[in-house]
Order: sequence, then structure tokens, then C-alpha cells
Amino acid sequence: MSGVDLNRRSDERAAAIDWPRVSADLDAQGWTVLPKLLTGAECGAVADLYGRSDGFRSQVVMARHGYGRGEYRYFSYSLPPLVQALRTTLYPHLAPLANRWHARMGMEVRFPDDHATFLERCHRAGQVRPTPLLLQYGPGDYNCLHQDLYGEHVFPLQIAVLLSEPGEDFDGGEFVLTEQRPRMQTRAAVVPLSKGDAVVFAVNSRPVQGARGDYRVNLRHGVSRVRSGQRHILGVIFHDAA
Repeated sequence: MSGVDLNRRSDERAAAIDWPRVSADLDAQGWTVLPKLLTGAECGAVADLYGRSDGFRSQVVMARHGYGRGEYRYFSYSLPPLVQALRTTLYPHLAPLANRWHARMGMEVRFPDDHATFLERCHRAGQVRPTPLLLQYGPGDYNCLHQDLYGEHVFPLQIAVLLSEPGEDFDGGEFVLTEQRPRMQTRAAVVPLSKGDAVVFAVNSRPVQGARGDYRVNLRHGVSRVRSGQRHILGVIFHDAA
């Protein structure tokens, strides 16, 4: 597929998303699902990249760092065309919400309309390493609750795309989000995903309307234990790492 065709398809993919629903869901609960963001063939092609020896800058075995069990690999620049296209075409639709969230939380930082300009900001601050990644889980693997921050400049939303089919390729391995509100116990959400679905979620915090105005709540995400099979997921993070 040529770069021109890929860009056109990615623009059409982004335009087909119900962005008002996405915004409403994110405001209400801090996450939303984009059904069938990728086709089955695209999922297979991206998952197959994990076995390649090139195209990645680093690999992390989670057990070595206390992150859980399983492993993941960060892509190097230049990113695979599909991953690059997702980053470029979805960001402009999320930036207005990110700016609105920052305003509601009393945060001064605002985000530009296009992703390339935001990356220039990251790179000037020394955040030059790409953050999109592929994760691979087998039986018994899991990912502890965490936040993907990587540096001073953080875009408050990120995306994870499930590349495997629950019940066929693997069992277990649910995507989990937790939210901690002030003076309240932590509450958890298990996000239902099928192959090709993407979850958009808050990286670390989001605003919530309270009786006395907006206040900030903290979120973490992770993956429950995989009972059988193999699970692949694509993570699309919009800020780069220091």
C-alpha cells in the first residue's frame, strides 16, 4: 500500500469515528472504545512485527523490572506506516479534548492542532525516543497497574489496540483501568475489547465535575493475567520519551 493510499485510508478511518460520543465517554468515565479501528489483516500484520529483528529501539522483559510478566518492544523511528498514520490522524481529534481537560484542571499547558508540532515540543525538551510499542503476553503473563509518562511533556490521552481475538487466540488478559477519587476507594473498570478494537483512555489524570467545581482524579491501567494462548496489543502514545 502506498503512502498516499495509507494516508487517505487513515483520514477516512478517523473521519468515520463518532467523535462526539468519544468525547462524551471520556468526560464521563475516562475511557472509550473505538470498535474495529483496525481490520483483522492489519492486526495480523502489526502483531507479526514482534518477531522481527529490526524496527525496534528496545525490548523490556517485565519480570526483570517488577512490571508484571510478559514483554514489550518500543518501535524505533521511522515508525511502521500504519502506526505513524494512527498517531498523526487521531491526535488532531483528541487535542481539543486534551486542551479542555487541562483548562478544567487548572493546568496551563495547551496542545497544538497537529501532532508534528507537539513532537517538536517534546524533542526540544530532550524527549526524542518514540513511545509506540508492541506488547506480547503468554499464559500466566500480566501487566501491573501503571502510567505511561516518560517525561515533562505528556499528552493526556493514549490508545491501545487489541491485535488478538479473545476466546480464540487467548483467554483472560482483560484490559483494566482504575480511578482514584479524593476521599473515596479506588474503583476499577474492565474494558470489553475484541480483535481490532481500540481503547482510548486517560494517561494519568482527568477532570471530574463535583459539587464545588472540577477536581482531578488519577488513573492507572494494566492487564489481568492471561490464562491461555497469546495476546498482542499495540500501544499508541502521543508524547515521546526522554
